[in-house]
Amino acid sequence: MNWVQLTATKELEQLKELSKNNLILIFKHSTKCGTSRTVLSRFERAWREEEMKKVKPYFLDLLVHRDVSDKIEEGFGIIHESPQLLLIKDGKCIFNVSHYGVDYMFLKNKLFKILKN
Repeated sequence: MNWVQLTATKELEQLKELSKNNLILIFKHSTKCGTSRTVLSRFERAWREEEMKKVKPYFLDLLVHRDVSDKIEEGFGIIHESPQLLLIKDGKCIFNVSHYGVDYMFLKNKLFKILKN
């Protein structure tokens, strides 16, 4: 999986702009959390690049870049959780899920509905 590392708060404005033409996926991960490691591993194993051509995946290491997570919470109005998956479109978070709710097939079905509209 080709994650783009999210490392600075200033990148969030760029993501909002990018989300006008792309769907942006942000995966918030805690390297000290067993649940987060398990969810990340399952998600990466299931990911199919050919099915997700319209999605740009970004990865946020929460322990290293907690300031970015705080800015996400503030800027998108989404309460911080870990692991957490957010889908950004037109500068807004249109979908988020956490813990074992982070599931590739669920995301794929959600994207199908979004792209269909």
